[in-house]
Amino acid sequence: MSSTMVPPSSAHPSILEPSNLAGSSSSSSPESTPAERSQSQTSLSSDGENMTDVEPLDLQRLDAKLTSVGKNTATAPVNAQQLRRKLSKGNLKTSNHGTLLDTYGNEFQIPDVTISQVRAAIPKHCFVRSAPRSLGYVARDLIQCTANWCLFRYLLTPRVESTTALTLLWAVFTIIQGFIMTGLWVLAHECGHQAFSESKTLNDTVGFILHSALGVPYFSWKISHGKHHKATGHMEKDQVFVPKSRAIYASKFGKMVHEVTEMAEDAPIITALTLIGQQLVGWNLYLTTNTTGHNHHQNAANGRGVGKKNGFGNGVNHFDPDSPIFDQKDRHLIMMSDAGLLATLTVLTFIGIKYGAFVLTVGYIIPYCWVNNWLVWITFLQHTDPTLPHYEASSWNFTRGAAATIDREFGFIGRYFMHGIVETHVLHHFVSTIPFYNADEASEAIKPILGRHYRSNTEGGIFGFLKAIWTSARLCAWVEPCEGAEGEGKGVLFFRNNNKNCVPATKLDAPAQVSS
Repeated sequence: MSSTMVPPSSAHPSILEPSNLAGSSSSSSPESTPAERSQSQTSLSSDGENMTDVEPLDLQRLDAKLTSVGKNTATAPVNAQQLRRKLSKGNLKTSNHGTLLDTYGNEFQIPDVTISQVRAAIPKHCFVRSAPRSLGYVARDLIQCTANWCLFRYLLTPRVESTTALTLLWAVFTIIQGFIMTGLWVLAHECGHQAFSESKTLNDTVGFILHSALGVPYFSWKISHGKHHKATGHMEKDQVFVPKSRAIYASKFGKMVHEVTEMAEDAPIITALTLIGQQLVGWNLYLTTNTTGHNHHQNAANGRGVGKKNGFGNGVNHFDPDSPIFDQKDRHLIMMSDAGLLATLTVLTFIGIKYGAFVLTVGYIIPYCWVNNWLVWITFLQHTDPTLPHYEASSWNFTRGAAATIDREFGFIGRYFMHGIVETHVLHHFVSTIPFYNADEASEAIKPILGRHYRSNTEGGIFGFLKAIWTSARLCAWVEPCEGAEGEGKGVLFFRNNNKNCVPATKLDAPAQVSS
């Protein structure tokens, strides 16, 4: 079979999470790296609590044929020998960063845009936040939740006697209710970013009530999410879906790093089981154990992270005021978030006692599980894609991290129920205070500025979005530097795997044997 590579012209960069990274940017100095000097131009406050510090921009999606990796890309085999031959001859060298190739073999250029350029391109009215309009969406979603319950509880199911038909009807109810509740979750997320209105008090009040009702520790997650936005794509500071390094991936299987390329291709059943576990309990594990977040807590302020690491009982979670995710000044906010969850549990217990387990399970617990599923699905796909880079500290800056996200398309479900969180995520990482109802226009405005650095994969619409999770799970196993990288490019990491149809992982020599 002949090898096929997607030409650079079709390799446009193309997606949950809003937030900021701890640590203020340093000023430029002769000793600073190019990334640090670039970052100094876009310095942001390091206050993780105030998510207005980062203002992600929501980019309109370009046509899939222009901005996404084509359908043939994911399945087109990449000839490893041919790639290595071109690398050795220097035929692929594109800049002083050397040759950078994404998982599909498309050449990558490190983004050089600034946050000032991006913000300047957005019409001023896109930054306007309307409390009445935002509250109207909250009211709409709450009414829909109530109407959906009444429709199925009092109109549809009483007319049905078949157990099978009743089960199917209630299953449809939970799916629809899950969509609506996810929309409410997104509105609370807008509150955390201060995109809901001009009033911080109103934003935090509405966000606290909505997120608490949905089982989310509002202020706790708002803080960690803000740090995610400040450190998107940073291997040591990002707060969510930080990919495994080659060494960590190898250690999972008891292998050395040089043995990774000799391992067999991952069995599809393993991928499927991993995805099922991720979708069922991924969100809960993130809150309780910081799974997928960075594990470099020893650098937390005031020694809060010393001896702490991700995992059960290791002191890193969203409920403990002493968790290294937070600062000392955040203690009262973490305790308030915990109190909100306790109040929700109290109300749910009352509902279960008074109205029974069926009402509690079908009316809340199952839709709640659907919400968690969509949160993980959306977030995973926003930050995990064969075309997306991740960065070591030496090569990272804010705009590079913001551009290391991708827009996708979830059709009517994403647009109507989920308020465009799937479709305009790239913009959101550049300017997070733009309200979702202005995100499309703002996204369209910044696409010419980002150019080839804007990534979108909208091919296939709803079905393409659902299928993408399998593609990313199969192809995005670990990250490592590109074989032909030079200088700063060595700090740019791309996904690699053992599948035969992608850019091969770099072959490493076994460590030299030390004679006794």
